[in-house]
Amino acid sequence: MSQYSRMSTAIGAGVAALALSTTLQAAGPAKLDVANTFNTNIFIGEGAVRFAKELETVTDGKVQLKVHNPGDLVPAFEVFNAVSSGAIPAGWDWIGYWAGTVPVTNLYGALPFGPSPEAFMSWMWAGEGTEILQSAYDQYNVKVLPCFISPQETGGWYNKEINDIKDFDGLRIRISGLGAKVLNKYGASTQLIPGGEIYLALERGRIDATEFSVPQVDQLMGFEEITKYYYFPGWHQSASWFSFIINKDVWNQYDDNTKAQFETACRATLQWAMAEAPAEQIRTIRKLEAKGIEVKRFPDPVLSELRKGWDEVREEEMKNNPLFKKAYESLMEHTELVEEWYELQAMPR
Repeated sequence: MSQYSRMSTAIGAGVAALALSTTLQAAGPAKLDVANTFNTNIFIGEGAVRFAKELETVTDGKVQLKVHNPGDLVPAFEVFNAVSSGAIPAGWDWIGYWAGTVPVTNLYGALPFGPSPEAFMSWMWAGEGTEILQSAYDQYNVKVLPCFISPQETGGWYNKEINDIKDFDGLRIRISGLGAKVLNKYGASTQLIPGGEIYLALERGRIDATEFSVPQVDQLMGFEEITKYYYFPGWHQSASWFSFIINKDVWNQYDDNTKAQFETACRATLQWAMAEAPAEQIRTIRKLEAKGIEVKRFPDPVLSELRKGWDEVREEEMKNNPLFKKAYESLMEHTELVEEWYELQAMPR
């Protein structure tokens, strides 16, 4: 081999090594700690574990997530701020928890009298949903991937019957988001309590009633041990979004291919959640009824009054929060298209 050939080979090897080094660097961190706002033994917290498995699969093990339970890294209600500051690289959350910091997240976490999970999902991934949410998170240096949607929640657990809208007057109830603002109009005393603390709050009389999630999750919380009535429908929360959030400085270390793999894992997790949930809720309700829990519906006049309260709250939110107005109008416009399609295809029963 000539000296020129040897030099060319050496230069080529050096360029290849530099390219490989750049590629590895662009791929970003191989392991990330993820702070979860829920325990991983319940459906909504298990979503983070599922996402981690999907991501490990699509990246062929090159990116791995270590999912922690609430409090292991930071308290549940501090996950967003910790990700924003870079104190932790990533988190798994219920989007509505951050409404105190990012008000528009109320719409994504718990929208009273809102669209079906299917319509909401369509808006999030095929409409403006994720784009609007990301625009709100940009100023906090947080990238968001909406990876999990829960079906319509229940109306909650009560120790007294709700026969009239006046029955909410003076009721101490754990409820979050915009639904809490509606009940406040009818004299309820509302509180947002982390999931792991609700049972004790009920047991010790700090609250009289609670909503939390879907039956599949609620049954693991033990609420049936200390309440009598399980109410439907979940008027305050037509669908619930959960997400993977990551500090943008960390996110930007990944190359475009790896970012796309995160999104693929996210979509796979969303599909799993939507397929898993609906039938399981009825199976769970039947088990609860067998234990003596009385499943009830709010009377229609109560629901009609709650809808009036929601109309007032919605107008207030749209007046005071331009981004909420933009998101709500976008969601409703998209939902009308989805519903019109299903109505056109409806079959007689």
